[in-house]
Amino acid sequence: MSIEKRLKELRIELPPPPKPVGNYVPAVLTGNLLFLSGVGPRHADGSMVTGKVGGDLDIEQGYAAARLVALNMLANIRQAVGSLDRIGRVVKVLGMVNCTPEFDAMPKVINGFSDLFVEVLGEQHGRGARSAVGMVALPGQIAVEVEMLVELGS
Repeated sequence: MSIEKRLKELRIELPPPPKPVGNYVPAVLTGNLLFLSGVGPRHADGSMVTGKVGGDLDIEQGYAAARLVALNMLANIRQAVGSLDRIGRVVKVLGMVNCTPEFDAMPKVINGFSDLFVEVLGEQHGRGARSAVGMVALPGQIAVEVEMLVELGS
């Protein structure tokens, strides 16, 4: 099944792609590899999920923020290559969680991102290598930021 059809089947609507907030581009395509800049948890109205997981936000709220990041990342991929059906597989995900010093469940938070990609692309294509790390701060105090590398199919 096509990824675009799968989104419709799941009743998932992507937000408009976020605009860069600095001197960078959202994506760089080289060969069949798409390098994607970090994306935060931006709602369709432009507001962001902010705060520290383990303090202002609990694991479930962090998970939801990471899922929102995944929707924004899919929007960026679509904008960069025209159709999500061009995705071959997820290669690498770097998930960063704005968290308190004692918080240690970063992988559970970033599962919100990874679970959505597996739900949409399937186990074989949606799951890649991954790191989930805690940060003392993220831009604008956003709760989660993710960057990734995607391989495009032929």
